[in-house]
Amino acid sequence: MHSVILVAAGLVCRVLGHGDHSSGSQKPMVDEGANWMTKHMAEEHHISDFDASSFFVLHDYDADGHWEAEEILRTYGLMDESNKGVPQSRRDEIQQSLLQLLDTNKDGFVTRDEFVAFIEAGNTLPDVGTGPGHHGDDEYEYEIHHWEKYHDENTRLEDLTHPEDIEHFKKHEMLEDEEERLEMLNKMAIVEDNIPSKFRRSG
Repeated sequence: MHSVILVAAGLVCRVLGHGDHSSGSQKPMVDEGANWMTKHMAEEHHISDFDASSFFVLHDYDADGHWEAEEILRTYGLMDESNKGVPQSRRDEIQQSLLQLLDTNKDGFVTRDEFVAFIEAGNTLPDVGTGPGHHGDDEYEYEIHHWEKYHDENTRLEDLTHPEDIEHFKKHEMLEDEEERLEMLNKMAIVEDNIPSKFRRSG
């Protein structure tokens, strides 16, 4: 529980560190008819001013200068729990259609030059029906989609009562409990539960 309190306190510090959210770090307002890329950048990154090159670099998660198929799927939120129900066949279909659009030399990767050329030709990434593209870790997603919307630097621990707050900090408690359990097991010379029952000493 102690670590959960520290996490909550840390979020308050991060909000303070971000400064006044009314002056630009909150989600920009975008037109309902905006394209998927614009909505994604506003919803997931709180950015309204970007170009093709910056979009590419932001989503080149391993910074190797290429988008692999997995990175494309991640950008579309297909590695996120919210899309766990999307069948593999649909994931494969999305992957293939996007590579067909972007991978002009058919080497299985998308380079920055290929992506910039795609955008400069008047194209944009399509909406494939998987939402805005949640691709951050739990902390990032909680902060940007819930904390910044409902809480601020004046939030007290006792105010964190929304279902999203409870679920988020419950995950922290579960992780803490699991870490403690593993730490205890690591200190034991023999883990009794790992011994087949017929070899255990009775009594």
